[in-house]
Amino acid sequence: MRKYHPRNVSFKIAMFVLFVSAFLFVLYFLFFSESTLVWVYYLVASVVLFISVLLFTRYTVEDFIYKRIRVLYKTLHNLKTPKQKIKIEENWLENAEAELVKWAEDKKTELETLKKSENYRRDFLGNVSHELKTPIFNIQGYVLTLLDGGLEDKSINREYLLRAEKSIDRMIAIVNDLEAISRLESETLNLQKEKFDLFALAHDVLESYEIYAKQKNISINIHNKLSGPVHVLADREKIRQVLNNLLENAIKYNKLDGKAKITFYDMDELILVEVADTGIGIPQEDTPRIFERFYRTAVGRTIEHSGSGLGLAIVKHIIEAHGQTIHVRSSLGVGTTFGFTLQKA
Repeated sequence: MRKYHPRNVSFKIAMFVLFVSAFLFVLYFLFFSESTLVWVYYLVASVVLFISVLLFTRYTVEDFIYKRIRVLYKTLHNLKTPKQKIKIEENWLENAEAELVKWAEDKKTELETLKKSENYRRDFLGNVSHELKTPIFNIQGYVLTLLDGGLEDKSINREYLLRAEKSIDRMIAIVNDLEAISRLESETLNLQKEKFDLFALAHDVLESYEIYAKQKNISINIHNKLSGPVHVLADREKIRQVLNNLLENAIKYNKLDGKAKITFYDMDELILVEVADTGIGIPQEDTPRIFERFYRTAVGRTIEHSGSGLGLAIVKHIIEAHGQTIHVRSSLGVGTTFGFTLQKA
């Protein structure tokens, strides 16, 4: 039996009470068995027994429980603030349970965050390898074909070199997007905020995608719900990048003969910009993750819809760098709408 096991402590207290009561009983029979002071002796013995048990129990409890819980409490504080000098307050025992519960909850939250980070890291590495190996294998295949004699075949040599160039361009786009997202996440992005007409900027973006939209027979237009110009205070080129990414996705993932539009809404001190399409939509289970780096739905991984997988992650970082938010709503087979806010100028 361990020295400070509860059963051993209880046994000690019981033996002490037995010893004191036996001692008082012996004294009674030796000196007061026929005395008239028996009631006085009884009162004195009761007081002595009470004080003796009280003091012994207090000492035992302090030695067994109080001191050991105090050590655990100090250990808990050391785990929470290892570099600070610990000062235990007088009412520490009353606060111990609440602090222990809070510490356990914090550790649980931290553990869940670490698990999410690990899953995110695993998915990110898998997505990076998937995005890079496709163009690498394509380039390898074209080069090997040319080396095996295709270089002298005028019917394929130029075509294979052009295909290899497309794969190289895709790798360059991935590297550039990775560099951009790295700058955004390291908070080294310097915004050049200025007052400009967002409506005019959207027209420029729309014009640059007219040929691409016609190739898929998709109509693109702008709906301005405001009565006049849409002046905002933001980084013009960064917002151009946002509109480029969102409009490109609206065309890329649209249906044949579909529609895409950019709409502006007045939100008091903010301007709400929505880029909507009538495309394939996003599955509900994928919606919370579409802003992650390299995350794409099953449809997004097809050859027809290939891309770097970083566009929406960059969009999110740019909007958040402006202190604003971006959201998405989508229905399969109906379409997708991305909305973000900007500060009025």
